[in-house]
Amino acid sequence: MMPHRRNDEVLKEQVPLAGRRVLEVGCGDGALARLMAREGAQVIGVDNNPAQLAKAAAPREGRNTMSAAGFAAATAEPAVDYVKAAGEKLPFPDGMFDAVVIFNSLHHIPVTAQGAALTEAARVLKSGGLVYVVEPIAEGANFELTRPVDDETEVRAAAQDAIRSALAKGLFRQLRETFYVHAVLAENFEKFAERMIRVDPARRPAIERREAELRERFHRLGRPDPKGMVFDQPMHAHLLTRGKFSARNE
Repeated sequence: MMPHRRNDEVLKEQVPLAGRRVLEVGCGDGALARLMAREGAQVIGVDNNPAQLAKAAAPREGRNTMSAAGFAAATAEPAVDYVKAAGEKLPFPDGMFDAVVIFNSLHHIPVTAQGAALTEAARVLKSGGLVYVVEPIAEGANFELTRPVDDETEVRAAAQDAIRSALAKGLFRQLRETFYVHAVLAENFEKFAERMIRVDPARRPAIERREAELRERFHRLGRPDPKGMVFDQPMHAHLLTRGKFSARNE
């Protein structure tokens, strides 16, 4: 049985952050990028979704909050730079970063470009640097909740195939592989639906059309929590470093 762990806990355990230059590919609303900056990293977040980048760059409220992905926000937020870019075409020079973090985002890159995105991560990584790739597994309460709107079974499997292919080709060497369950918090159904649409606006028609079914799943699959409802999401994390046949060897 997989242990229950927080996403931020596993990240901080495996990736040194203080004083490191870190790139987050697919930064979304910036919650993880800000967390890494609070841990002392110099962070650049890239995303191809203008709405998500606007939310990431917006001034933060002066209070403690917790994102759905489990990344706490503090009153004083250190600076993070945000850049609009695709993961498969990063606008950075070779060897710029100590670490590249791809959290919950490889499967959002087109399947045909996932391999290129991993190659780009290797290219911009310093010698001895780390690539941390975390992907949700296509099972669990959170997956079943979202499945009627966006069944990601195939794209999540493709992301794991891309990682295995990169390892087989020698692009990376795997240092650690971790499986755990993260508890996804949703304050209420409306907040859940809002988050789904923010990540991918194309989901709106399906959410509106299947609202009754989604509401039933929300209350059936979730565990009551003082802050709302909690949905278990199994996670698969890979800690990688550049391999013998990476895009750039020194």
